[in-house]
Amino acid sequence: MSVTIYHNPNCGTSRNTLAMIRNAGIEPEIIEYLKTPPNRETLKDLIARAGLTVRAALREKGTPYAELGLDDASLTDEQLLDAMLAHPILINRPFVATPLGARLCRPSEIVLDILPAAQKGSFTKEDGEQVIDSEGRRTRS
Repeated sequence: MSVTIYHNPNCGTSRNTLAMIRNAGIEPEIIEYLKTPPNRETLKDLIARAGLTVRAALREKGTPYAELGLDDASLTDEQLLDAMLAHPILINRPFVATPLGARLCRPSEIVLDILPAAQKGSFTKEDGEQVIDSEGRRTRS
């Protein structure tokens, strides 16, 4: 059961996503993408499998997005990918890839749609929001 998370341990959404993967009894491959960024082909594949545009996979907050002029609508996907590869903080997070697909897990519970195993018990996010009840069912859809 191959599950990979492109993770930033300083991000609460990423930590919650990782915890839900583990709550399903899965120990994923964890790639700290700020230390080990994906290559161009992997990044393009993740974005495509997640059904996103390259622009939708860009992170603006806390990044050099504005300074680099990435809000310029005339920039091509290849130019945006160049920026993401040069500045991995621009890659939105967390991306998760499983045999059932890939998603940008914002909010974190999106990961539940692609996990190949059910949740093993209750799960509450770091902010106190319960996502999974004691019987392993989503508390909201």
